[in-house]
Amino acid sequence: MIPSSREPLVDFRLGRGILLDRTTGTHVVIVGAGFGGIACAAALGSTSIRVTLIDRRNYNLFVPLLYQVATAALSPADIARPIRRILSRHRNITVRLGEVVGVDAKARIVRLADGAEVPYGRLVLATGSEYSYFGHPEWHRVAPGPRTIEEARQIRTRLLTAFERAETTENETERNALMTTVIVGGGPTGVEMAGAVAELARYALARDFRHIDPRLARILLLEAGPRILPSFPEKLATYAHQALEHLGVTVMTQHAVESVDEGGVVAMGRRIPAGTVIWGAGVHALPAGGWLGLKLDRTGRTPVAPDLSVPGVDGVYVLGDTALASDEGGQPRPALAQVAKQQGQHLGRALAANLERGRPMPPFRFHNRGNTAMIGRHAAVFDFGWLQLRGRMAWLLWAIVHIFLLIGFQNRIIVATQWLWSYLTYERGARLITPGEPAETLH
Repeated sequence: MIPSSREPLVDFRLGRGILLDRTTGTHVVIVGAGFGGIACAAALGSTSIRVTLIDRRNYNLFVPLLYQVATAALSPADIARPIRRILSRHRNITVRLGEVVGVDAKARIVRLADGAEVPYGRLVLATGSEYSYFGHPEWHRVAPGPRTIEEARQIRTRLLTAFERAETTENETERNALMTTVIVGGGPTGVEMAGAVAELARYALARDFRHIDPRLARILLLEAGPRILPSFPEKLATYAHQALEHLGVTVMTQHAVESVDEGGVVAMGRRIPAGTVIWGAGVHALPAGGWLGLKLDRTGRTPVAPDLSVPGVDGVYVLGDTALASDEGGQPRPALAQVAKQQGQHLGRALAANLERGRPMPPFRFHNRGNTAMIGRHAAVFDFGWLQLRGRMAWLLWAIVHIFLLIGFQNRIIVATQWLWSYLTYERGARLITPGEPAETLH
């Protein structure tokens, strides 16, 4: 039940009965519990400000490691944690499970799919992004990308089922197709996925079958541009290319995908039969900006001012992949977890200072912590701008950073243990084929 707009609020942090009238704008509603939304809520935690965090799922997901769920290195529970548990110590924060379908900026109301309306004083939109299929949404059904737990499990099921079917078929042409995996997109996700699939086939599955040799599986990485990892320095991209080929991945640059179906892909006029097609080629912001009736950029992002507010819409802020935020040189900020997290922390602190002490909203300043991609065992790249690392040192730093960023001590211990076990034994413990999709889609 939503209280009336004049219901008094209590300062839980100080334990005093300080009454705050919601008409002063002290109710902050955050839509989306990704990196940006969680960081913003945590920064507002234990203040005198009432906060409501709304998400259609009840957990925060560490998306950068979803590809390891898709390739059986981790289970979904290793990289997800209930939102209520994360924020449980902040008594001023209410978590609400629901799907937002619209915003009335004039009335300052958020509308949910179940018909409920949530009033706000300030609104933070941090709804994230999904993979872009460049005008072909029908490709998603046959070429999922690792963006949600459901999609990661779907990829894992398709990969493992393809090897199972290859084990039993008597048709050599069909067997070759089933043992071919195509990854579309040569950015960090595509590179990490290609390396992980190669290691799954060459190491974890190598001794599991009797009639096929998984080490002979073909893993193709298709990139429309002239090189993979275009956002990295060329020498790091060259190293990644060579490291992938050392793992047995065939890197095919300047191969734009023209069509995708259940039997494979067509690229550069050439038909490539494949048992599994995995998408990792670009993202599109989820429709938060459209709720405000604004003009968005070609990837669906909402233009924001330096303080992350939406120009012309009072009391609304946008974070992370949903925001078109520019750097000091006028270039858009990349859709990276560290950008979203820093924006969330900044905005949460700024809103707290503004609402409690009347301070002006300062501009956001991004501090680059480095850009990284893991290729395989002892192989990774790390770009700090002023310093580039590759190989074993970059791989070790990648692991440390990702364990540190995981929310919750238990998650960190579990993931570190899983990685150590995989490192010592080459085993992958989450090789489960789970139901949930018709068998005819696994072709």
